[in-house]
Amino acid sequence: MSHISQKQRPLSRRSLFQQVASGIGTAALASLLNEDVFASGDTLPRLPHSQPRAKAVIHLFMNGGPSQMDLLDPKPELTKHHGENYFERIAGEVEFPDAAGSLMRSPFEFSQHGESGIWVSELMPHLATQVDKLAIIRSLQTTNLTHEPALYKIQSGSEFTGRPSIGAWVSYGLGTENRNLPAYVVLDDPLGLPVNGVDNWQAGYLPPVHQGTRFRATGSPVLNLEPAFEEPDSVRSVERELIARLDRIHRRDRPGRPQLDARISSYELAARMQLAATDALDLSQETAETQKRYGIDQQVTESYGRRCLIARRLVERGVRFVQLFINSQIWDNHSNIGTSLPDACRRTDQPIAALLDDLAQRGLLDETLIVWGGEMGRLPISQLPADKDPKKAGRDHNRNAICTWFAGGGTKGGTVFGATDELGFSAVENRVNVEDWHATILHLMGLHHEELFIERTGLKERLTGVKPARIIDGVLA
Repeated sequence: MSHISQKQRPLSRRSLFQQVASGIGTAALASLLNEDVFASGDTLPRLPHSQPRAKAVIHLFMNGGPSQMDLLDPKPELTKHHGENYFERIAGEVEFPDAAGSLMRSPFEFSQHGESGIWVSELMPHLATQVDKLAIIRSLQTTNLTHEPALYKIQSGSEFTGRPSIGAWVSYGLGTENRNLPAYVVLDDPLGLPVNGVDNWQAGYLPPVHQGTRFRATGSPVLNLEPAFEEPDSVRSVERELIARLDRIHRRDRPGRPQLDARISSYELAARMQLAATDALDLSQETAETQKRYGIDQQVTESYGRRCLIARRLVERGVRFVQLFINSQIWDNHSNIGTSLPDACRRTDQPIAALLDDLAQRGLLDETLIVWGGEMGRLPISQLPADKDPKKAGRDHNRNAICTWFAGGGTKGGTVFGATDELGFSAVENRVNVEDWHATILHLMGLHHEELFIERTGLKERLTGVKPARIIDGVLA
């Protein structure tokens, strides 16, 4: 049995008859409308625990681990001590010790931007123009420095597979605002799945209907969505009603089958999505100027720009949680950081800045929470290639310091929260753990992390688990 924070109270006779009467009325209305109100299962809209600051989340997930000291957390002392040995102090925190080198300064210049004067790397010139919209957290920490468990942790709160992702929890807690579109949509990279594949957006032990629905950025948004041949609308309507009745009979004879319920619901949603999803992903409705702002006219930014623009169109249509991924590990800069990190920024910087500006101009940024960041950070020392050529150096994984940011959705722009040590190795001020980060996102959506749970084997399972979590007040407006 699942719970969304509402306390169970004994029913009075009056309440009982009111609920029965309401149920009869609902059933009668469904019959009149020739529609099964239970078709959407538990994706029907739910009231939040508190007044939400954001209606939707767009999670720009930078899988691989962006380098904080090369992007948004400049370290002058790292430049000062460039070339000095530091390995002995952090030996237990290096995943590839045989390749560990000395302290390595950032090869990129930083400058201050906006009224807030926040420092931004030269690699993000477009984001620099939007810096007064950002609430940057420099002190996020995680628990594992290997990609697979770190990805599970940032997505689901646990280092192990089988737990629901944050998008699934939001879908479970709030349901959908648009019954013709999923509550949780994933826009993965056409070039390939991220590490851990579809596990990144799994429903885990929540009802399967809450897992992320993958949309393709080009071509048919969902595979096999369109019928194999055209039929008259009247024939299609009768066919769907017959299937729905057969499904109801099948479901009635097999109660307590969440996988069955989810499959039936997904077929019903697919029928409704044929127009809604195609419309949401039709970028020909956007002006040439808008598409150019997102970089869709350039090969390097076309793919990510297209998905950022689609994300905006989806939240406009009531999708609760949209997640964007990057193929491979473009932020996993173990080598050649001088070229690989600029390449990663070129692919994403302009589209992200355009998304922020576009949402603001349309009056949507205040009610849309944008989340940027990866599953880990990087070390201040160099990681050397096999030939030990320092010109090809990169940075190894770091679980002690992650830079992430929020924008919109009730957050305070032009803010920097937390700090790392003078070299950028570890958070030392206002440390934030993943549970805090999750609790804050849920809070902005009107969900309390302790009250959003599902009972399972006698336990109240939560996104934040049993570890105490706090809301990061310093980034709230």
